[in-house]
Amino acid sequence: MIKVLIADDHALVRDGLRHILRNASGFEVAGEAFDSATTISLIRSTPAQVLVLDLSMPGRNGVELIKQIKDEKPALRILVLTMHAEQQYAVRAFRAGASGYLTKESASSELVGAVTKVASGGVYVSLAMAERFAQSLNEPAETLPHHRLSDREFDVFRRIASGQTLTQIADELCVSAKTVSTYKTRILEKMQMPHEAALVRYALRHKLIDDPDED
Repeated sequence: MIKVLIADDHALVRDGLRHILRNASGFEVAGEAFDSATTISLIRSTPAQVLVLDLSMPGRNGVELIKQIKDEKPALRILVLTMHAEQQYAVRAFRAGASGYLTKESASSELVGAVTKVASGGVYVSLAMAERFAQSLNEPAETLPHHRLSDREFDVFRRIASGQTLTQIADELCVSAKTVSTYKTRILEKMQMPHEAALVRYALRHKLIDDPDED
């Protein structure tokens, strides 16, 4: 029996994942969390083999959360479940210690196989993401501006581009607004962008944030 933990801030997503796993043989959903703080509490209190983790929950950014979880529970396998199909998200997640990467649009058909794979010690990449990786091998080497950012800078960049204020970002990351302002300045310099509006346009063009005009 594979014990699984689910961490996602959307109740409907958790319900759907729980339903898929409970309808498959050999799985037990041992606990659920809805943000980074409850996720840390959950992994500390509930033994499991696999954590299905959403990258975009309230609180600490997903990559930093993966690092903390692996520091505390190195044997726990982490399967990232996300709406972000952009290759850079997957690269950062695997470098942080994730064992698998699955987009939410493919979760219903691939979840059981993905959990089984990572629980057995393997690495799983969704079919869509595997195609992106394969295609990138045939493309000329290119460093996009957002590739120059650290994990924390990348997280702040996404939050700014999503419309969060410096104060909101500071509150969620538990740092001062001045610190976030420093990150913003550094991000603009590294990405060679003149202002926030340019960051928003860039993030939308590269599908690093959700487009509000698409539903």
